Amino acid sequence: MTRIDRRALFTSGAAAALLAASGVSLAAAPRPGGHLRLAVPRDGSLDRVARGAMFDGLTEIGPDGALRPELAASWTGSSDARRWRFELREGVAFHDGRALGIEDAVASFRAWEVPGVTRIEAERPRTLVVELVKGDPDLPYRLAAAERIVARAGALDLPLAEAVGTGAYRVERAQEGRHFRATRVDGHYKQGQAGWADSVEIIVIPDAAVRAEALRDGFVDVAALPAPDGLLERGDFLYHPSAQDMALAARRGVGIPRKIGMRAPLDDGRIAERWWLA
Repeated sequence: MTRIDRRALFTSGAAAALLAASGVSLAAAPRPGGHLRLAVPRDGSLDRVARGAMFDGLTEIGPDGALRPELAASWTGSSDARRWRFELREGVAFHDGRALGIEDAVASFRAWEVPGVTRIEAERPRTLVVELVKGDPDLPYRLAAAERIVARAGALDLPLAEAVGTGAYRVERAQEGRHFRATRVDGHYKQGQAGWADSVEIIVIPDAAVRAEALRDGFVDVAALPAPDGLLERGDFLYHPSAQDMALAARRGVGIPRKIGMRAPLDDGRIAERWWLA
């Protein structure tokens, strides 16, 4: 790795307020480019963030916390919320160039083994029908979970180096549990909305002190540092959620959302496509 300049990382939503409170000037709009580097422990974060960059789901939770379409352009539920129809987005391709088909969505949904589902099938060329044992008005929200990804032919568990998704980034090289590098997909359907960095790199560094040193010395831009005492000087970094209860640290000028995952930082796996360098 080589040192990069200290350009700021930004994300939307609550991060803007955090940056403003820190006295950091805000860019008017995200600017594509740059190389985003993250240091994570050996706790599965590499796999979560890598798959969040490479894959999409039917729905997603946006940085503002609102449910929004992803591979499902729209959806409707019956009055009792037992029968759902998801209309698949058109013009989406896998990283190998093959068009996303309804059979991929059906196979992936079946592989998820969502509790309470009694029927999953294609009703029309781009319509996925789901029937439930009992009504669930929250089904579209539940399908936004990080593990509900759509893979070619439903092959969810392929090694990272072999995985084929529809996400904003395609794998360049990967070593399971050690290192991952991906490059942005040109002409992706989210272009102009997500996937700002030219490339993203995730490095597993088991020792928190070494992750802190890598961040301090400019070898990475963001590091998972749940135990900050004695590792970093408080004035040099921004912390999530706070310096007193720290989970992630980033170089000065880095925007960190107030909530990154529902259970722990990086659980949503979306940092690669949502953060940018200003």
